[in-house]
Amino acid sequence: MSTTSLEDLKDVATEAGVVTAEPEETVVYEQKLDDQGRAYATGKRKTAIARVWIKPGAGRIIVNKKDHTEYFGRAVLQMIIKQPLAAAERNDQYDVICTVKGSGPSGQAGAVRHGIAKALTHFEPSLRSVLKKGGFLTRDSRVVERKKYGRAKARRSFQFSKR
Repeated sequence: MSTTSLEDLKDVATEAGVVTAEPEETVVYEQKLDDQGRAYATGKRKTAIARVWIKPGAGRIIVNKKDHTEYFGRAVLQMIIKQPLAAAERNDQYDVICTVKGSGPSGQAGAVRHGIAKALTHFEPSLRSVLKKGGFLTRDSRVVERKKYGRAKARRSFQFSKR
């Protein structure tokens, strides 16, 4: 018997008793909202932890009870925070309220960005693929290396003196 198509191969496999694997079901993500219609997520970066709530609104971003432009003075940090919303094309559709503590301004901005991206996926699960491709859902695990004994810093040695 000659096999000329995939259907023929399937027939041969069933005759031989070979079990074919069924295609796996795709995971369907559901919307996760609280009683007030908000999506919540926790974002982390370095030693900063951001608690983020997203709800439909005019596009205001409030960080620790201050406007984000006031809290994050540098334009680069403000841009970092808005990246997930821009990638999802939802700039002026959601109000973001977050509290952040730990680390410094850069780590806090990264934590808020991570939290906003996760909260967006809880509010609109269809945005997950867009945010995943942009790398916004991945927690940046890089942290400062600890100082070692007998060294000036984590890797820097004390200056060597021959005499």
